Amino acid sequence: MEFFFITLLNSLSYGLLLFMLSSGLTLIFSMMGVLNFAHASFYMLGAYFAYQTGLVFGFWPALFLAPILVGVVGALTERYGLRKVHKFGHVAELLFTFGLAYVIEEVVHLIWGRAPVDYRIPESLNFTLFTLFNTQYPAYRAFMMLVSVGMLISLFLVLTKTRIGMIVQASLTHPDMVQALGHNVPRVFMLVFAGGCALAGLAGVLGGNLFITEPGMAFAVGSIVFVVVVLGGMGSLVGAFIASLLIGAIQTFSVALDLSFLDLTAALGVVIDPDSKWYGGLSITISQTAPVLPYLLMVLMLIVRPRGLMGTRES
Repeated sequence: MEFFFITLLNSLSYGLLLFMLSSGLTLIFSMMGVLNFAHASFYMLGAYFAYQTGLVFGFWPALFLAPILVGVVGALTERYGLRKVHKFGHVAELLFTFGLAYVIEEVVHLIWGRAPVDYRIPESLNFTLFTLFNTQYPAYRAFMMLVSVGMLISLFLVLTKTRIGMIVQASLTHPDMVQALGHNVPRVFMLVFAGGCALAGLAGVLGGNLFITEPGMAFAVGSIVFVVVVLGGMGSLVGAFIASLLIGAIQTFSVALDLSFLDLTAALGVVIDPDSKWYGGLSITISQTAPVLPYLLMVLMLIVRPRGLMGTRES
């Protein structure tokens, strides 16, 4: 019971962090049709900006300043980069964001170096929230979950209950009509892209000190984010939320399970001959296969339901 509940809480915190990161990518794709390959790089910028501003102002001001700074970088990227290549089609946009990811990584190398920086959990949140059985659960993970849930509710309310949300959604389907009503559609798209990048920056602020802040952190989570988006359905925030929790549970539980198929067959009373050609493959533990399980799930989803869990079929 101790293993199950603690691992479940860890999977929830990791899954909600993945959703915070993938929601920005989903928002940008659903509103603009741009698949941003540099999205994880904005996550990395959020962590580095929080580290740098935290040295001057502390963690709490950095929690608000860093996502805003990342959003400003995103707005400039859309205004002077993506908007210029948009007329050349989606391939040009993909190539632009792909190259941008390498540019951001090299800029990080130039400014902060190649070694990890000392970005730590703030002392005000570095304590035990509660003890479950014999395991102490850190308050910072609970704080991450609280911020993630608050972001989810705020994003839902903004998109569905406010005038800004209606303008954003209308700009996606009827841009000419929105333009005729006096709204600046390119500016709306710029703000959407900036907002998506700011969400990635917020995930970097919260995840950078829990894990590690170093130049390879974008590559480490970038592929998982795309797995979440594909699994949940391209452009679906609800699908991204479900997929994030699912991927978080799969990775967290599989890493903690040091069991193999040989253990399963032994429990069923079946003994495998050590000289059998299948013995080596059956001895692989679940924890060893944990890194590839999300990708196997994505491949299975693409075979069975290509549009994802909550995606819609394109006409």
